[in-house]
Amino acid sequence: MPEIGSTDQSISSREMLDAIFANAHTTNTFSAQPVDPVLIARAYEDARWAPTAMNSQPMRLTVVHTSAAKQRLGPHMKPGNRDKTLAAPLTLIAAWDPNWHNHLPQLAPHKDGAREKLEPDLAVRESMAKVSSHLQIGYLLVALRAHGLHIGPMTGFNAAGVDEEFHADNGWKTAVIINVGWGPNPDDANAVRPRAGRLSFDDACQIV
Repeated sequence: MPEIGSTDQSISSREMLDAIFANAHTTNTFSAQPVDPVLIARAYEDARWAPTAMNSQPMRLTVVHTSAAKQRLGPHMKPGNRDKTLAAPLTLIAAWDPNWHNHLPQLAPHKDGAREKLEPDLAVRESMAKVSSHLQIGYLLVALRAHGLHIGPMTGFNAAGVDEEFHADNGWKTAVIINVGWGPNPDDANAVRPRAGRLSFDDACQIV
């Protein structure tokens, strides 16, 4: 890996970076401490500034906070994810909006006529939404950790069932479901599994 020289201009401390990346683990079960949805709003406020294609910002969030909402979500989770989702202090349904282009006059006013051009082209809108929403989900995971929260992102669920239950009125499409809490459940030995391997810079990158 290239050595870091005098050009290093890091704006985050090593401690902060380690808390977000190297020392953070996917959490399966959480402590009982509740998570206030206000914290999710704060994390979103930070993550929303990160870049997306055409500043499209297609990610949409449903904050599943109440027991009643959890019971609606539970049947759509795969068996291995159901119990931990029902037990998590808070769960986020991260989705993308196929009609993101309707916000372009606000988000990209310099793209004159872009909303009208994209209106008939659902395939292009969906393709752009999927890519940029996944970027935003990555930003959100980092933001949640930066606010001290622990996270358990999952893709093991029936997306069509989740959309029918929660997105029937807005047409959003579920991409990732994220359990959120303040720390691992101290009574569960599997709340956080041992760290798995990671590819090194030399394994995964090239300099040309």
